Amino acid sequence: MNDFDFLVGSWDVANRWRKDFLDDSSEWEEFPAVSHASRHFEGGANLDEIIFPTKEFAGLTLRLYDTEREQWSLYWASKRTGTLFPPVTGRFGEDGVGEFYGDDTHAGKEIRARFVWSGITEDSARWEQAFSVDGEKTWVTNWIMEFTRR
Repeated sequence: MNDFDFLVGSWDVANRWRKDFLDDSSEWEEFPAVSHASRHFEGGANLDEIIFPTKEFAGLTLRLYDTEREQWSLYWASKRTGTLFPPVTGRFGEDGVGEFYGDDTHAGKEIRARFVWSGITEDSARWEQAFSVDGEKTWVTNWIMEFTRR
């Protein structure tokens, strides 16, 4: 249940997101962020705040480990809306890659969301978000974050 301990501390984050999250031919836009994460419940919870200074918004992610199911639930909240989005749930595999899935809506369409954590070291990590509108037959990777420890 200590899978997210690597994230504790402060990070510079290089972001790339598609201008249209549902179009895999959409152009990418790049922008910076700073993230601060903390550990709670002896590793069974993790909270981070990420600030996007050039976008003038911020967000929080709450990660909670379900000891019975042996899986994580990740909840995102945006400063723009002040609401908590539906969770994505999943776990880390033996290869160190974490995959998390959940249902949501985007631009009025029902989507399946996928978050992938990979490339985790003491000083770096990668997060990717992808959406599927066809029941996971195809995915559009629409947001990538490259974390570098401050």
